[in-house]
Amino acid sequence: MSLFPDRSGTALLVVDVQQGVVADAWERDAVVARIAGLVERARAERVPVVWVQDEDPGRGTPAWEIVDELTPIDEEDRVYKRYGDAFEETGLEETLARLGVDRLVVAGAETDACIRSTIHGAFTRGYDTELVSDAHTAVDKSAWGAPPVAEVVRHTNLYWGFHEGPGRTAGTATAAEVPLR
Repeated sequence: MSLFPDRSGTALLVVDVQQGVVADAWERDAVVARIAGLVERARAERVPVVWVQDEDPGRGTPAWEIVDELTPIDEEDRVYKRYGDAFEETGLEETLARLGVDRLVVAGAETDACIRSTIHGAFTRGYDTELVSDAHTAVDKSAWGAPPVAEVVRHTNLYWGFHEGPGRTAGTATAAEVPLR
């Protein structure tokens, strides 16, 4: 239903699943495994996978690299960002237009920063946006007053499951249940 009547494709957007970003993340191994399964499904179903990498930690360092369990292939697009919202000052919109994408399935890190910013950025730009409810994570920020990560994830899933706006859809689904087409 998106705001792009000339497009009808879906892309899997994998956000910031980098060594330094998820090293100490909540349920890291389980979340990365679910993302790996989504990537495998997307490739099998010929759904584009778009990889987003935050420039901090610094490009070219081991911490900046995608985790070992995930391996982007040359044909898959990569977007490099400096801000939480993967659309801000990047070529993501142009990439999605070229791919004919009007719907995003989003997974990755960090739930309370880049994931939240990117799903809102996608939705406000007109994309139907589905958050994979069991395939996003963050590091514990409770020392700074944030709730525990499990609660952050639950709350994000809760409000995104009820998010709405004219002409586009939002929602959540588990990695096992999310449709990629």
